[in-house]
Amino acid sequence: MDRPYTFINVAMTADGKIDTFERKGAAISSARDRERVDQLRAAADGILVGGRTLMDEDPKLTVKSESLRAERVTRGLAPNPVKVGVGSIINLKSSSEFLKAGPARMVIFTTTQTSMDNLASLRGHGVEVFVHEGTRVDLGEMMKTLKKLGVDHLLVEGGGTMNFELIRLGLVDEVIAYMAPMIFGGANAPTLADGPGFPRQAAIPLQLSDVEKWEDGGIVIRYKITG
Repeated sequence: MDRPYTFINVAMTADGKIDTFERKGAAISSARDRERVDQLRAAADGILVGGRTLMDEDPKLTVKSESLRAERVTRGLAPNPVKVGVGSIINLKSSSEFLKAGPARMVIFTTTQTSMDNLASLRGHGVEVFVHEGTRVDLGEMMKTLKKLGVDHLLVEGGGTMNFELIRLGLVDEVIAYMAPMIFGGANAPTLADGPGFPRQAAIPLQLSDVEKWEDGGIVIRYKITG
């Protein structure tokens, strides 16, 4: 396979929302789920987010547990996976957690719409920048590049539009979701997979591979994409 094995992980409400309509990164995960996510991160070679998530939520994309980081080092790996941001236009402040938190290799995929000043700033912070022509990053080519960079297992942490596009293009192998016992509602609140959507006849088939019911009322569901 000329791309990484790719799995999406989300924390969502019982009505499928990954944030409120305010889109401010509302807390959904329980303490136990945050530990689960940290283990997923530690097992991955790279962690990817879309541009909106990157710039609105400014995630660190690092392994929080010192013991998990140490375990990676004993396996001959860097303490943290490669941090990957993807967006047509990227504009990060120098104080961005994406740039500061680490240590970690940082990679950005963007387009010629990102200004030369912003590209220079990213490179000045040690980011490896790949610029695609046009108005959108070619996600298929991006995946091939990540594979060449040594990313064999890629964890995708959103947002909903990025999830949808990767699924639409057949670039995702698994979907893992923590379903929290709460409802956000909201027609404009983001979901696991946003974008234009699929007609019924083109719905993506999934195969259930695991379900865990937790005492906190949450459920962890794991699906393999079969279509």
